[in-house]
Amino acid sequence: MITVSEDSFKLAQAFTISRGSRTQSDVLTVKIKRDGITAMGECLPYARYGESLSSVADQIRALPADISRAQLQEALPAGAARNAVDCALWDWEAKKAGVRVWELAGLPAPQPEVTAYTLSLDTVENMRASAAKHSDRPVLKIKLGTPDDIPRLEAVRDGAPGAKIILDANEGWEMENFLDIQKHLVRLNVAMVEQPLPAAADEGLSAVERLVPICADESCHDRASLANLRGKYDMINIKLDKTGGLTEALALRNLALSEGYQVMVGCMIGSSLAMAPATLVAQGAKIVDLDAPLLLAEDRETPLHYEDGKVYPPEAALWG
Repeated sequence: MITVSEDSFKLAQAFTISRGSRTQSDVLTVKIKRDGITAMGECLPYARYGESLSSVADQIRALPADISRAQLQEALPAGAARNAVDCALWDWEAKKAGVRVWELAGLPAPQPEVTAYTLSLDTVENMRASAAKHSDRPVLKIKLGTPDDIPRLEAVRDGAPGAKIILDANEGWEMENFLDIQKHLVRLNVAMVEQPLPAAADEGLSAVERLVPICADESCHDRASLANLRGKYDMINIKLDKTGGLTEALALRNLALSEGYQVMVGCMIGSSLAMAPATLVAQGAKIVDLDAPLLLAEDRETPLHYEDGKVYPPEAALWG
């Protein structure tokens, strides 16, 4: 039996990107009950990709109760619905076999990974203060994508002079903005910029010199995306809600690495249940951005452990 329900998690404070703000995270929780075993997965439907809580829940409820993970890859496209069910099926298979998911997948036991900590879009002074508050964290990710980004970036660098800084424009720039901003990225020692241009208008990236590594987020969903990224991006951001689950995420990581891309593993603003499978994909990634539970005021009963800027693999009581 497959069931799906809505859960809401309050955020510790409002989270803002160039597309808007939120004060809570509304997710879908999938439970699979078979042979006396209950397994779980989570997804966050994203309006940017034409998803809603109701549309994704309908996709999940339409699935056969006994669907296998292999059948699921054909039954649903890459996206949030397939992600929650795929991860729940991995959880079920591991519990059925009495092993951890990484053993089932033929992977080594996962280790803690340094994760970025995200500073949401805010006023210059507030972003400086937030950067100073979190200046001891090894990696800070900044949400930008506005006409006033350089003062914000300068403020963050001033507040956290020793931190590694990456930034995410969330498709908020045009080519003219990007070419001007790129010089400042070098001056301010920014390690990477994520999705500077809209996914539908990123062709120009292949014709300009990239002064810092450029990462594809909205432009990269699954393995089928890679063919359209050549020459435009240096890195891809793998998110399970885009790939449609752990199965495709692992395959995408392997193919991307074989084609010379660096790998970032990111997330939506979900709970520890959503991050848990991603910790397996994050092993050895160039950049890990699995900080969403740190932005929440409440979490799952057995949350992920975070310490010294690192995210730890999940306990079996949470997932896998």
